[in-house]
Amino acid sequence: MNRALTLHDLIVAGVMVVAGVLAGLLLRAALRWLGERARRTRWSGDDVIVDTLRTLAPWAAIAAGVAAAAAVLPLTSQVGGNVNRTLTVLLILVATLTAARVITGLVRSVAQSRSGVAGSATIFVNITRIVVLAMGFLVVLQTLGVSIAPLLTALGVGGLAVALALQDTLANLFAGVHILASKTVQPGDYILLSSGEEGYVVDINWRNTVVRQLSNNLVIIPNAQLAGTNMTNFNRPEQQMSVLVQVGVGYDSDLEHVERVTAEVVESVMTDITGGVPDHEPAVRFHTFGDSRINFTVILRAGEFSDQYLIKHEFIKRLHQRYRAEGIRIPAPMRTVAVQQAETPVPIPHQRTVGL
Repeated sequence: MNRALTLHDLIVAGVMVVAGVLAGLLLRAALRWLGERARRTRWSGDDVIVDTLRTLAPWAAIAAGVAAAAAVLPLTSQVGGNVNRTLTVLLILVATLTAARVITGLVRSVAQSRSGVAGSATIFVNITRIVVLAMGFLVVLQTLGVSIAPLLTALGVGGLAVALALQDTLANLFAGVHILASKTVQPGDYILLSSGEEGYVVDINWRNTVVRQLSNNLVIIPNAQLAGTNMTNFNRPEQQMSVLVQVGVGYDSDLEHVERVTAEVVESVMTDITGGVPDHEPAVRFHTFGDSRINFTVILRAGEFSDQYLIKHEFIKRLHQRYRAEGIRIPAPMRTVAVQQAETPVPIPHQRTVGL
């Protein structure tokens, strides 16, 4: 200490600290006002940036006030250096956490806007957060005077051993990245695997894919298994899908009349039922002469996979009612069985030959 600490030094240092705190409060209030304006815009990225700056800016102002207070106090060079280093590390930590929050928020926003669904693919968010925090940690070590070159070398050598020990985990990680990057599956898609599992994709994280069945149960599928199996995606290339219903009428029916009545029922279902496609053109295709009736397929259109059940339900009810009103018969299968009674065999008397 070059000189003795005086009351004037303490007053000036206190004023600096109070000024830093007041500046932090003013910045927080200003950013809160700015956040209200940002929420009125369509882009969600500015909301994330303003919200995270509300955390960083006050801490920076307080650290600046403390640094100014330390500068006016008669501290030794070693103590002053420790204070400055501590404040620098504190700012780096706050900046790292803030940057991780901003970048992950932007990544989540971009992922949701491109997939167009409410769910999120957390694998990109988690990878981004880990990378940002790791870089901030290395900067903190460098600021404290710790050489990071040996650490990076050790991490490189140890990474080989970790990669060998975590083969399955890394396989799932890279499989998840490949699935999302290739847009084979996105959160919100309805998928059916060759092994029988099916449902809506809720999330794709660093290890597995979460699928919600129509029964509201969750199926957890490892990413590597999902990438290596045969799969049907009912949302690609488009979300709408065709719904096929098999119908049959008697041989005595007027097929032109049957086709016209069926098409009218299809139009009413497509217009009235939620999930139907009103501009869908009804299609009736006769295809088989059956044992007791002429079979045909009716093609309807559903907005997405789960809509087909209500559409089929209403179509069958309305078609059955309309056929009864129009006198169109839907015959039940009949078979003629001829029973023949076998003739009773004539018994053959038993003969014995006696040798003399």
